[in-house]
Amino acid sequence: MKEAKKKIQKDFGVTAGLLVLSILYTVAIMFIDVRPIGPQGSVVGFATVNQYFHTLFGTNILLYNITDWLSIPILFVMLGFAIIGLVQLIKRKSLLRVDSSILILGGFYVLVFLAYLFFEFFVVNYRPVLIKGFLEASYPSSTTMLMMCIIPTAIMQFQRLISSKGLRNIVNT
Repeated sequence: MKEAKKKIQKDFGVTAGLLVLSILYTVAIMFIDVRPIGPQGSVVGFATVNQYFHTLFGTNILLYNITDWLSIPILFVMLGFAIIGLVQLIKRKSLLRVDSSILILGGFYVLVFLAYLFFEFFVVNYRPVLIKGFLEASYPSSTTMLMMCIIPTAIMQFQRLISSKGLRNIVNT
């Protein structure tokens, strides 16, 4: 029991540390080397570094499209858990009887969606190119945010919901 408590404390410490680092990075990108180097005079944080890598690699619209399409399966994972919760709600006829982990997961997904909306309206950094003629936010990456928030929580749910060890291993790979 003591080891489990230490692991939880360690995991919480790592999570809190990563949260602080992401906040510091976000603040840094808003204030360090911010210049209008983007299309339509859009300002970009860490402009020198961003311009260097954009010059080095150029624009790869195929890579953009691939990462854009990779978001779709993640949305289906979210939808799947929403359906599980809805089925439980219908069968059990009470929100209080829906598995607490599904309710917490739903609440977390709502927070992820709200964070996405927040960064769509309060843009921290823009892409170095126009996408279909429009400026788009590039930081934080919506695809990365979805992947980093949805996949780990889905794996935790799969560990709980799938009783067959073989099937669980297949799903989690």
